[in-house]
Amino acid sequence: MRAMLLDAARTPLRAANLPDPEAGPGEALVRVRACGVCRTDLHIVDGELERPAFPLVPGHQVVGEVVRGGERFAAGSRVGVPWLGWTCGECRFCLSGRENLCDRARFTGYDVNGGYAELVVADERFCFPLPDGYAYEHAAPLLCAGLIGYRALGLAGDAEALGLYGFGASAHLVCQVAVAQGRRVFAGTRGGDDETQELARSLGAAWAGDASTGPPEELDAVIVFAPVGALVPAALGHVRKGGTVVCAGIHMSDIPSFPYRLLWEERTIRSVANLTRRDAREFLALAAEIPLTTHVHDYSLTDANQALDDLRAGRLSGAAVLIP
Repeated sequence: MRAMLLDAARTPLRAANLPDPEAGPGEALVRVRACGVCRTDLHIVDGELERPAFPLVPGHQVVGEVVRGGERFAAGSRVGVPWLGWTCGECRFCLSGRENLCDRARFTGYDVNGGYAELVVADERFCFPLPDGYAYEHAAPLLCAGLIGYRALGLAGDAEALGLYGFGASAHLVCQVAVAQGRRVFAGTRGGDDETQELARSLGAAWAGDASTGPPEELDAVIVFAPVGALVPAALGHVRKGGTVVCAGIHMSDIPSFPYRLLWEERTIRSVANLTRRDAREFLALAAEIPLTTHVHDYSLTDANQALDDLRAGRLSGAAVLIP
């Protein structure tokens, strides 16, 4: 099969012909029809995350058709394969409904090969039927950008005035969910990013502007999607008493020191780690119900390095998707 392989951190992916993977008991062999490009992939490539299993096929927003399934999926089923690829089911986190924190979890495109390829093998228990009405390239961003955004939204509580700082793949989906729930969304972007601000307004945001200076009123909560630590104290300064700042990324630059007064009055900072299968079931049902619109930029599989470069440079408005 054709694949894009990462041999080591801080090196370009290379095109490779690999043996077709074989599904074992309880696994599905999936023909990849599209794979989203996530900022987590970029953190892996740039060496900002520890212990990836090199050489590695990245990619964890995988959608495709089952070639060979087991008990859960028949051949021809449309499925998605997310970041969370396996959990032990035995540790205290798994037993308390927090499998996203499993001590021995394995992750797609990190511990095991992912979807920057023509075929992928995945544990059937961690695959999900795709909602009807979504073409493959439009379903791909739901599998991580959407899922992590949905989990972050839950941790933001019942915030009526909600800030989304870093309006990329996740935020453009969360914005639509929040608006459908009757919340007011305030989209924080890089200063002068007119295209992204216009996208935010078109998706129902009440305000879109420079995240560092903040919106024209106090917020109940802010979700920080951008991997920029300096946005955390900025966001604390933008939330009212009792407000929450949720850090939604797997990696972020160092958070600078800030005066205690920004945290005082029962403001909180939280982080999001991974996802649970319950998150996936709930969010994919919600995506079909609303329904969500995904704004995507298609790249061929062999243009994966260009897609990562565009994401790194902030040239994307919406989500990047690879088409094998």
